[in-house]
Amino acid sequence: MAGLSGSSVLMWGGCIMAGRSLGSSLYLIVPCLLLAMGTSARARSPTESRFPVPIEEASPTLAPFQHVRFCLRYPADCKSDPGETVQIELTAETNELMNRVNHDVNAAIAPIHKSEVIEINDGWTIAPTAGDCNDYAVTKRHELLQSGLPAKALRLAVVKTPSGIGHLVLVVATKKGDLVLDNLIEAIRPWQTTKYQWLKIQSASDARYWYEIKLPAMTLAHADQKFRMADR
Repeated sequence: MAGLSGSSVLMWGGCIMAGRSLGSSLYLIVPCLLLAMGTSARARSPTESRFPVPIEEASPTLAPFQHVRFCLRYPADCKSDPGETVQIELTAETNELMNRVNHDVNAAIAPIHKSEVIEINDGWTIAPTAGDCNDYAVTKRHELLQSGLPAKALRLAVVKTPSGIGHLVLVVATKKGDLVLDNLIEAIRPWQTTKYQWLKIQSASDARYWYEIKLPAMTLAHADQKFRMADR
């Protein structure tokens, strides 16, 4: 693997991606607690117990059009087992697995701009040589499914970045919090720390369906406080 020589952020289509040329590996990397602190830290949860609030589904909403096409193309990746657990135990092994998959997929796919025409023709693709945020997210989910993690705990989510760009990430639901695997950053983070606007997410009960995301109580209280201050 080529050494790190810098980082850039590219805004393309409905995604923001960490810039990487076809001949080198440039990542937007934030130190990951589990990797930076060695073996003892890898046995710990990246969230500990500070961020236990899971993402909550609100009302049903339309699935992204390209996800509908994705399920037709990859039906095995859109199945849900009613007997599966919706959260996984966050063990040293699952920590290592998630970090490895997140890193390997970020390294393997070169970021490209997909125009609307290309997206209609190609759609979301598992393990392409080059792709956008959608391809990173579905590839990570596929790899974790193949590694034995339950489909119900692996949920794609549509977010909006602080700059207003649409983005797709993978959320892994654990008993210590919902964690985000992202092509913009090497670290796996609790969902509340991402500064994204969370729009919709795959259903925990059926991977073909999507739900709007209910805002946490703290976010609603903060928004109400800002509204009341502005109304003075």
